[in-house]
Amino acid sequence: MTATDIRPNLPVDQQIEILKRGVVDLVTEDDLRRKLEEGQPLRVKLGADPTRPDLHLGHAVILRKMRQFQDLGHKVIMLIGDFTAMIGDPSGKSKTRPPLTLEETRANAQSYLDQCKLILRDEPEVLELRFNGEWLEPLGYADVIRLASRYTVARILERDDFTKRLGAGTPISLHELLYPLTQGYDSVALHSDVELGGTDQLFNNLVGRALQRDYGQEPQVVMTLPLLVGLDGTEKMSKSLDNYIGLTDAPELMFARLMKVPDPLLENYFTLLTDLPQERIQELLAGHPVAAHRELARQVVAWLHPEADLDAAEERFRAVARGGIPGNLPTVTVPREELGENGVSMARLVVLAGLEPSNGAARKLIQNRGLKLNGETYTEPQGLLRQEDFAGEGGAVLQKGKDRFARLVLGS
Repeated sequence: MTATDIRPNLPVDQQIEILKRGVVDLVTEDDLRRKLEEGQPLRVKLGADPTRPDLHLGHAVILRKMRQFQDLGHKVIMLIGDFTAMIGDPSGKSKTRPPLTLEETRANAQSYLDQCKLILRDEPEVLELRFNGEWLEPLGYADVIRLASRYTVARILERDDFTKRLGAGTPISLHELLYPLTQGYDSVALHSDVELGGTDQLFNNLVGRALQRDYGQEPQVVMTLPLLVGLDGTEKMSKSLDNYIGLTDAPELMFARLMKVPDPLLENYFTLLTDLPQERIQELLAGHPVAAHRELARQVVAWLHPEADLDAAEERFRAVARGGIPGNLPTVTVPREELGENGVSMARLVVLAGLEPSNGAARKLIQNRGLKLNGETYTEPQGLLRQEDFAGEGGAVLQKGKDRFARLVLGS
């Protein structure tokens, strides 16, 4: 379903066919059908703890599902867990995730919301933005005790990661046991009809379904989607693992990275990130892998960058693949005050170009032979560039890996 393909009156069978695409768990399809047959817009919840401010295509999988609900006439609720992020959810982790301050969660949340709207429609009739601090922060100690009384320790400990940690002798703090209850209570507060989540959130979302029933509400339908495997082909997409494709990556960079998706993951990426029919996907997979990658790259880039010149992005990829330096590079102006008597360090320039976050990381990049200057591998971690090094036509071009470029010019 494309961004303009809005069909609020689609028959229930067709709605279910669209909504089931790519879904791993659906608890239950009968409940979903019954809710849809009532003919009222559903309240579809996605909870997100804004622990990091930047999103990638792994996040886009579930945002696409939200957009499908919107285009079918339903309201999605983007729930920002500003309060629960201060607890730290250990889902899928052997240790609890470090908690954040309220200020950190709210700062991250703004960036998170801005990026979500690259995919979601933002009309108030189909999008509701909420923060769970609205109802969780006012709860008193007696309220928390009453909430805790509605679920047993035995049921909480059924969660797979808790079971593994107990078996391994890894400590589990009491506040972690409260996390599923806290997230489940969000569904009660919002009267959600459907809750979306990754497969790692199945337990937490089912707690919400149970609590709603206990509070006398119609229990929500739970839908989970797979965690998108990253470009390394082994682990889920993550910025910390540097195996990601950023939601806000430039079209040419996004195109190049999609061309690197491991062959065994192509079907997964096509299913979760495009609207191509399964018949067409199978045709592409049966053909040459390069053609399949090319179609995937064009489909995803066109979705997230509707105005992008796909032919230019593809030509840039081909130029880089041939070992050349593409045109139309992002230009970074280096302030002249950065030049000392002997020049400016290459590590500093790498940071200014946005290729690495710190001088230490930049020096490590150079030591690992991951940086090129004007097409040649640069190998001096303590090296300096002088004014004359910027004097050539087009300044100095830095390249990280195969597809990250920046053109450096001196300020006037």
